[in-house]
Amino acid sequence: MGKPGRRPGRAGTREQILASARAAFAEHGFDQATVRAIAEGAGVDAAMVHHYFGDKQGLFMAVLQVPIDPEKLVNEITGGEVEEVPYRLVRSFLSVWDHPVSGPAAVAVLRSGLHGPLGARLVRDFLTTQILRRVASRLPLDRQEVQYRFSLCASQLVGLAVARYILKLQPLASAPAETVVPAISPTLRRYLLEPLDNGELEAK
Repeated sequence: MGKPGRRPGRAGTREQILASARAAFAEHGFDQATVRAIAEGAGVDAAMVHHYFGDKQGLFMAVLQVPIDPEKLVNEITGGEVEEVPYRLVRSFLSVWDHPVSGPAAVAVLRSGLHGPLGARLVRDFLTTQILRRVASRLPLDRQEVQYRFSLCASQLVGLAVARYILKLQPLASAPAETVVPAISPTLRRYLLEPLDNGELEAK
């Protein structure tokens, strides 16, 4: 007789792990969700999670189903002069959304974020933990201002995505990236690199 305990991998195990992870990330967020709790929710050993997805980040990206490599994207954004980061941030952002493969996936993720609080948390965590936090770690920013600055950046980028890819607001929707990037990047430059009058919104 086999030993009692977690059931071994079998057909449907990957989907069970994804379902458990989706619920955990939506309820607790990326930082607070644990591989152990996700595995328990799926009724498998934590080793099975690592077998299918590598680590928590890989599992998170599988839940979102966005075929991009966050590390590669962050390297593109931060690889060069700091003054050019806002320009590269917008350019890289548009390259994901305009791509024939990653673009539709990104639109699907954004739509889920607009339809309810659970999807919204997944989208917010993707922007903050997978992209903006990594970018911030490579920039000479005041730690007390990082969260405020990047929430401003996120508001600009999400607004751009909604207007260009969801609402398809013209002429923005059909404008080439070469036109959009220099139009948007000065705002990102102010949010990221220039002094801010935080007032009551100053990060604690």
